[in-house]
Amino acid sequence: MAIQLFVPTYRVDECIEEIRQCLELGWTGIGFKTVEFESAWRAYTGHKHAHFVNSATAGLHLAVKILKQVHGWQDGDEIVSTPLTFVSTNHAILYEKMKVVFADVDEHLCMDPEDLERRIGPRTRAVMFVGLGGNTGQYADILAICRKHRLPLILDGAHMAGTRLHGEMPGKEADVAVYSFQAVKNLPTADSGMICFADEEMDGICRKYTWLGINKDTYTRTHSAGNYKWKYDVEYLGYKYHGNSVMAAIGLVQLRYLDEDNRFRRQVAQWYEDRLGHGSSRAKPIPVAADCESSRHLFMIESGNRDELLHVLNDNEIYPGVHYRDNTDYAMYAYGQGTCPRAHDMSGRILSLPMHLQLREEDVDRVCEIVAAHAKE
Repeated sequence: MAIQLFVPTYRVDECIEEIRQCLELGWTGIGFKTVEFESAWRAYTGHKHAHFVNSATAGLHLAVKILKQVHGWQDGDEIVSTPLTFVSTNHAILYEKMKVVFADVDEHLCMDPEDLERRIGPRTRAVMFVGLGGNTGQYADILAICRKHRLPLILDGAHMAGTRLHGEMPGKEADVAVYSFQAVKNLPTADSGMICFADEEMDGICRKYTWLGINKDTYTRTHSAGNYKWKYDVEYLGYKYHGNSVMAAIGLVQLRYLDEDNRFRRQVAQWYEDRLGHGSSRAKPIPVAADCESSRHLFMIESGNRDELLHVLNDNEIYPGVHYRDNTDYAMYAYGQGTCPRAHDMSGRILSLPMHLQLREEDVDRVCEIVAAHAKE
């Protein structure tokens, strides 16, 4: 039987029951379940504010846009980011006509604090930190540098649903954190995300931007009193970025099981570690930072013959993934080539092994047997 990289798991009956409430009430858009899910996410994470959006990409775009607007940044100003991420991280910066400056990665494949310090210049306005695979890397050091230089911190927590650092959910200390609930994430819906501003004013601006700049969403107008509840103003040139109640209904169910599911992911990761770690294999697992209880969205290894190993695994009906190609290899970010040698080197060596809730220990045995036999340093 084929072993896939990702296989999402849904509690189907519970999801259908939550969705049924939306259908029976005739309310499938913004409001109702989106409000409930936002409240549940705040309670789970400790964030003061949380706004449900249709994707993490939309959330990242709004994070940059609103910070730029509020702080008066200019086109061409810079945000320091990582080249080892999905392109939506860095596209969000380009959407707002700002420049991505790339900082190299550390052993955890997260932003290297020392290289970040070297990249900060007179036009640096913020830092975008990516918790790759659910790892926190040297997040505390990155945060300290941001505070030292008075730079806002944007946390791309797309992989971090359920990650803890020193027992706490990271992100509350950032200026804004964005999470993904895309189809194969740890908390899967069909597609959606959450944006969490620390500042109340920015959260309010965000809610207008996600509904085309309108200052009263449909749910608010429906539940307001008086003859003029239909009347609203359009304060910004906004977007259709808000989430809907059907996706939120699924998210509410998935959130109930997130910690349980992540515990199983960490068990799968431990199986991999036991078989591939401790120098017993030429494939090296990417380490998780100390005091990080990772969501384990990914289990990543390093191998000197990554592409060859990938083909061998495919020939055996095992389908790993690569997270990610060095963004400076793409034409639009080619100006950054050569600036992050470690990220570039690791981009050609890393492989993400199957990681999902339907894996069995014998599946991990099968994967590791092939990896151990064919990986090269």
